[in-house]
Amino acid sequence: MRIGVLGTGMVGETIGARLVGLGHEVRMGSRDAGNARAAAWGAAQGARASHGTFADAAAFGELLFNCTAGGHSLDALAAAGAEHLAGKILVDVANPLDHSQGFPPSLLFCNTDSLGERIQRAYPDVKVVKTLNTMNALVMVDPTRVPGTHDVFVSGDDADAKAQVIALLRAFGWERPIDLGDISTARGTEMMLPIWIRLYAALKTGDFNVAVARAG
Repeated sequence: MRIGVLGTGMVGETIGARLVGLGHEVRMGSRDAGNARAAAWGAAQGARASHGTFADAAAFGELLFNCTAGGHSLDALAAAGAEHLAGKILVDVANPLDHSQGFPPSLLFCNTDSLGERIQRAYPDVKVVKTLNTMNALVMVDPTRVPGTHDVFVSGDDADAKAQVIALLRAFGWERPIDLGDISTARGTEMMLPIWIRLYAALKTGDFNVAVARAG
């Protein structure tokens, strides 16, 4: 599959590399077609990897990942171009963190809205699926970094899109994705970030995740 990854940070690099390793063709997008970090990533990943602008990556991908900083995601998607997003699955792994007051960051918005919903409202013909935003990048693509069975959450309005994303999550190694329901359920997973940040500070590692204990 051809996949576009929007964002050149650690999350974009890690997800992009994992997708290349699974045999997909991946184009990383940034604001600048000559982005040095994206170019270095592409060179390291080999023939199935390339880079360009947000619009280049969005046009290239049959499926897209939003790995941009959550506060700038809508700007990045606007730069990608609605015509390049239309009808595609957009896997949103970003969180709307506000770092303006230092550590710990707060959420730019929550309770009655989420970044996933804002993206869905802005692009109603895009199939937004929120997932992987409740853990660090390395655990996203390799759940075996954390011993035992633990969980990844999925939110979205389109059942077929969620099924395709869940299949990709299983390829990453996730054994039991939990479908929370429509895109409004992204409010809950985005609001997990404040406790995740506190756990990261307390545990001094990002190699942890949430496991939902089930009765029966």
